[in-house]
Amino acid sequence: MGIAFDTLKFVEKLEAGGFTHEQAKAAAEAFAEATSQELATKADLRELELRMTVKLGGLTVVATGILLAAIRYLPANH
Repeated sequence: MGIAFDTLKFVEKLEAGGFTHEQAKAAAEAFAEATSQELATKADLRELELRMTVKLGGLTVVATGILLAAIRYLPANH
């Protein structure tokens, strides 16, 4: 989902501020291109955080199981 951007209004504002038409048009095109890239939303970041938490929890459980199994097979010190 891209960001809604009115290039004509942007060009008009730049021209009102002293830009030539060519400068305003080039700046508007560059800005539109830069902002058309996909950006992460807060919902995207929350979903990613949840997935990372679940994976970290799974890794912790597996690592604990491996350590407990290794301790079980260590020679007893009697």
